[in-house]
Amino acid sequence: MLALTRDAKAVDSMFEKEGIGLFHAPLQGFHDFYSIKLLARKLKATEGKVIIHAHGFRNVFTALAARKFSGKKDVKVIMTRHKVRRAVDSWILRLIYRNIDALVFVSRAARDRFVATWHNHLMPISAERMHVIHNSLNIPQPVYQEPGGGRPITAMFHGPLKPGKGLETLIDAMSMLKGKRIRLKIVGSGTPDYLDKIRRRAISRGVMELIDWHKHTDEPLPLIEDCDFGVLPSVQEEAFGLANIEYMAAGRPQVCSSNGAQPEYITDGWEGFLVPPSNPSFLAENMSKLAADQQLRLKMGHRAYESFIHRLSWPHFINPLTEIYLS
Repeated sequence: MLALTRDAKAVDSMFEKEGIGLFHAPLQGFHDFYSIKLLARKLKATEGKVIIHAHGFRNVFTALAARKFSGKKDVKVIMTRHKVRRAVDSWILRLIYRNIDALVFVSRAARDRFVATWHNHLMPISAERMHVIHNSLNIPQPVYQEPGGGRPITAMFHGPLKPGKGLETLIDAMSMLKGKRIRLKIVGSGTPDYLDKIRRRAISRGVMELIDWHKHTDEPLPLIEDCDFGVLPSVQEEAFGLANIEYMAAGRPQVCSSNGAQPEYITDGWEGFLVPPSNPSFLAENMSKLAADQQLRLKMGHRAYESFIHRLSWPHFINPLTEIYLS
């Protein structure tokens, strides 16, 4: 197994950690003939069937062009679509849609938005080549643990600290929860300018002393296990929220936005609460519900854990993906 990357340390380190070999190319898109030539040469030198799994249509174009120039017939090109966005219906994208072997969407929301581009017109890609596979976590089966007591109720946000993630809404909601004995843990990294902006907002709302700030970690589960519930008030539409299912794997309920794919794997009032985006009042109300009722938190947390194990754990991701590889 090999990974073709742009020689970026952050990306390469993930493959190196799994023992996957690397080779590099510029991968600059539709006019990058050097990358096509390099990949075609690699395909020619490879015996047997080849499966290329790409992310992004520019990389798919590189793979399809390399397949053609290599003359190698048994090369399968697959792509995963990670966005809730309409398709681009240009001539070059239609060429890609017609020739790609499989297009995997991380949610029904992502697929439906993509398909909506054509309304009742004929799509350039057949329905048989489109698949929905929810993302998962490649971790050992977690053991459900109830949160410890003897401390203030702790809500936790983790993810990129950037516009669109609803941090402004969350800080405004915290200002409505003063006096409720709720602390907030914010875990993530962002640009200095944006971090200054949201910290100034926390100071101006009088909640800075209620927030614990932690830098980004690749292993958030231990921090999640030390909190009582998650809060993910994203403003932008999420094609799939890995952070959502990390709380589920840890047996923690959550309050999260209802936009995007979240309703596909979180039922409002069952594993957590779904709230409209950019609405601090709704967010504060549902955070308060979880903070005030330990039995509700435990019940929802256990349901979330069961939902993860039975619907979202690693086999539910890797098995259907392997079927696509081998079909």
